[in-house]
Amino acid sequence: MVLVYDHAGAPAWFAETQVLDAVSRAAQAWSQCGIPSRVVTLRAAGALPAGAVRVNWSDADSRGNFGLANLTQKMLSLGPAAFAMLHERNPRHDAGESLQMVIAHEMGHLYGLMAHSRRCVDVTSYYHDGKGGKCYARDLSQLKTVAEYRASLPTACDIQRCRAANGRAP
Repeated sequence: MVLVYDHAGAPAWFAETQVLDAVSRAAQAWSQCGIPSRVVTLRAAGALPAGAVRVNWSDADSRGNFGLANLTQKMLSLGPAAFAMLHERNPRHDAGESLQMVIAHEMGHLYGLMAHSRRCVDVTSYYHDGKGGKCYARDLSQLKTVAEYRASLPTACDIQRCRAANGRAP
């Protein structure tokens, strides 16, 4: 998988190298499920190579979310307005941690994990599904006491699910 990062439209407090590093860390972690990856900038690539996944900043493409994977368009879009809201509401929060988690979560979809994990700690989880379903944690009180209970990179369970989704032996 080739991921091409385009920094245009990123919030000012995210340096290009910071976001590129987050994309690279997520890609390297997901590669453990048997699908190698390479990350480049759009500037270095010159153009989007055939079959590459574009990682961009766009409120329209992220549909108002922090991030959204679009498999049809081969795109992972990050939402500048969502990160701006987070920055405005809690300027002391390490937005880099949230950025890493969002990129890794959405990248999981690009690696074939369509369903979210029921385990709160997995990067591919949701705390709730919007329909009354909640993720599972041994101690649900921790969801209220820590800023982010979810992992920022794929867990062993995420990798195992990815390997199964892609027909890779454990």
